[in-house]
Amino acid sequence: MFKLIKDIVFAVRFKRAVRKADYFHHITHRKYMVIVVKGKLEVLSKQELKKFVSNGIFLKGTTIGDIEAKALYITM
Repeated sequence: MFKLIKDIVFAVRFKRAVRKADYFHHITHRKYMVIVVKGKLEVLSKQELKKFVSNGIFLKGTTIGDIEAKALYITM
């Protein structure tokens, strides 16, 4: 029962993140991704991810391609 509630909450948060990514993509025409960072769903553009990787926010050796492969949703 507890797992079912957790899955429902995750689904609602995921839907909200996807709508937010689509909205941002519609306005800015950038590529947005929904990724999990520290257990939370984050909506980040590819340009923001490039800055995070170059500044060392992600582990050393992590590339944009790795993050994009693990993204839950990518706008096109």
